[in-house]
Amino acid sequence: MTFISEIEKRRTFAIIAHPDAGKTTLTEKLLLFGGAIQSAGAVKSNKIKKTATSDFMEIEKQRGISVATSVMTFEYGGRKINILDTPGHKDFAEDTYRTLTAVDSVILVIDCVKGVEEQTEKLMEVCRMRDTPVIVFVNKMDREGKDPFDLLDELEQKLSIKVRPITWPVNGGSSLKGVYHLLEEKMNYFKVNKTKLEDDVKAIPLDSEELENSVGDKDASQLREDVEMINTIYDSFNQEEYLGGHVAPVFFGSAVNSFGIKELLDTFCQISPAPIARMTNVRKVEPTEKKFSGFIFKIHANIDPRHRDRIAFLRICSGTFERGKFYKHVRLNKDLRFSNPYMFMADSKEVVEEGYPGDVVGLYDTGNFKIGDTLTEGESMYFTGIPSFSPELFREVVNTDPLKAKQLDKGVSQLAEEGVAQLFTLQPGNRKVIGTVGELQFEVIQYRLLNEYGASCRFEARPYSKACWITSEDPAKLAEFIRLKSNYIAYDKDENPVFLAETDWILRMNKENNPDIEFHTTSEFKLQGA
Repeated sequence: MTFISEIEKRRTFAIIAHPDAGKTTLTEKLLLFGGAIQSAGAVKSNKIKKTATSDFMEIEKQRGISVATSVMTFEYGGRKINILDTPGHKDFAEDTYRTLTAVDSVILVIDCVKGVEEQTEKLMEVCRMRDTPVIVFVNKMDREGKDPFDLLDELEQKLSIKVRPITWPVNGGSSLKGVYHLLEEKMNYFKVNKTKLEDDVKAIPLDSEELENSVGDKDASQLREDVEMINTIYDSFNQEEYLGGHVAPVFFGSAVNSFGIKELLDTFCQISPAPIARMTNVRKVEPTEKKFSGFIFKIHANIDPRHRDRIAFLRICSGTFERGKFYKHVRLNKDLRFSNPYMFMADSKEVVEEGYPGDVVGLYDTGNFKIGDTLTEGESMYFTGIPSFSPELFREVVNTDPLKAKQLDKGVSQLAEEGVAQLFTLQPGNRKVIGTVGELQFEVIQYRLLNEYGASCRFEARPYSKACWITSEDPAKLAEFIRLKSNYIAYDKDENPVFLAETDWILRMNKENNPDIEFHTTSEFKLQGA
């Protein structure tokens, strides 16, 4: 197979959703349809009956939520599909935002009972920033939920994107009879707790009398009426509009019952984008370029509790990644080689000889990588758009076991490099302050420090409300500002100075009184100035 055809074969996407919308269940069913796994668990009421394959960490198994992004690969319909399963919980939104920089499209899962929820809106904002193509899967249609037309209106209003139904439910809840494929004019009949993946699908034109025999007079009449309304209200599906991030195709189904998944997966394979071009601080990189380049969007330590391993997830952007070949680590300005690069399939991994644009490769890391690092075949450039955001909650780390001080420092530093939280160091005293966007992150950090590093700690609240990275074109003025505001100055994991503001008023006053100092609410400035 040629280099270009290998690229065209790849489809790399993320599944995003509000917590408990059924994202992990859908991930499993896609793997099931792709033949990557033989059985799937079921996520119900935030409890995992059988551990989900994409939930690696012990705390995820206990809480029934995904708190780390997992990467899974399978082949289906002539495509090589890379799924990036993301945390649904809002406390781990930053991990999801970074993951969205590594994908080419997104499947958004909506709970038909709850509709569009707050976290869904925030995730879509990130997709809209990049015009990421989005497919919507309305889940849990076997439950009594909102009217499908009301859901479509809600999607358009709250997510600021046009929609176009591709499948349409015949009834819903306990009386759900199936979904009708509007483009292919096929009826897929619903069965509770399907154990086989063969769909009960029948080609039935809308104007055929067979529709009455299939679903009954009343439902046949309602379906024809609904389809007429859909064709009147919504434009015909246009793939270019979808690829431009302007219209979202919508599918209906029930992930837990393996229903409506095949239509979603088949259409995804047909319309979703192959690997796209990526921006760097110097130029745009096309996937078809011969020379390799890629960036680290996630680092996960101790992914296998039996081995103290640390894996950096690399998104390949151009060229061919080859096992054992030396590549330039741009930030460190040194060459590295990887003898055992991995690709992931559910809860297993295998060594790969080569990877192509769109692929996500796991690299064993001894501490060389940080999130956002770029690897190339020699060119000095950084891929942009992988920032850290200002945290909302700040806690100082207090060691409760002085004999484990080294383990605590190592654990806190490694978790910060993974992107689990942000680490700020205050002087004097080398005090460590962790910044997060939610309370649950502190619980995860405390658990992982104890179970993975043998270090125990407690957290003391600090009164900060905002962290701003500070720069200036005049180094002397920056140094003077840091000296005068030393009580408010910390340093991030890359030794960049950060101003910690207790209130918005304090931040505003310091901005007004120091016009030569630039205050950045994300760390993106580091890449722009690299």
